[in-house]
Amino acid sequence: MGYRLIALGDLLDGRIVLPADTTPIVLTFDDSSPGQFRYIEQNGVLTIDPKSAVGILDAFAREHPDFGRATTFFVLPAADLPNRLFNQPAWQGHKLRYLVSHGYEIGNHTLWHANLAKYPEATVRIQLAEAQAWIQRHVPDYRIRALALPYGAYPSDVSWLLRGSAKGTTYRHDAMLKVGGGAAPSPFSRAFDPVRLPRIQAIERELAHWLGYFERNPGERFVSDGDPDAVTVPAALHDRLRGELPRRLRIVDR
Repeated sequence: MGYRLIALGDLLDGRIVLPADTTPIVLTFDDSSPGQFRYIEQNGVLTIDPKSAVGILDAFAREHPDFGRATTFFVLPAADLPNRLFNQPAWQGHKLRYLVSHGYEIGNHTLWHANLAKYPEATVRIQLAEAQAWIQRHVPDYRIRALALPYGAYPSDVSWLLRGSAKGTTYRHDAMLKVGGGAAPSPFSRAFDPVRLPRIQAIERELAHWLGYFERNPGERFVSDGDPDAVTVPAALHDRLRGELPRRLRIVDR
């Protein structure tokens, strides 16, 4: 249908490197459940379960390399089992390193899926900083750029989420992802707000709705012009552009 995967980080940076006439999508997984990434033993060899999400994504990328393989996993480092870093304690570090080394991204989802609307500033900061510290024990110096909000719940002060420190760990997030809310605006649009970034939930009815919506309303669908240094916009839609574009992209009239 003309869709291609891009990394969440590339969306945030306004770096759309795709063939012309294709549409970027960002794929995310929350909660680090065991079905997302599982190792199994086959003939005495440890291998990725081909029925787990990572196994499916890896196989699809090999068969369809033009589709891309970027995906962000928002993990829970201190949740109760089975959601603690994919539920295989002996392999949790290996899994995080595998994700980073194979083109996937890791995001913050708090320590144990905490409802941040319920807690004071100190607790919110500990949830974010400690989750990052836990991940960086396995992937040192890894830059976590985004937070997926458990339950979509914001604390009383959004600034607590953007940057801060606790217990010696400093964090900085460029984006906050909601639970749902529908399709995200273009990163070049005035409506694009990385602090309140909506997502389409990949349940059958909602996914079918949005795929159908963009088939019926092609003018609302972002389509790449094939030039990562340009933003091609119909003249009638110039008023939707952000005042300042990332990386000083040039604007092309269509």
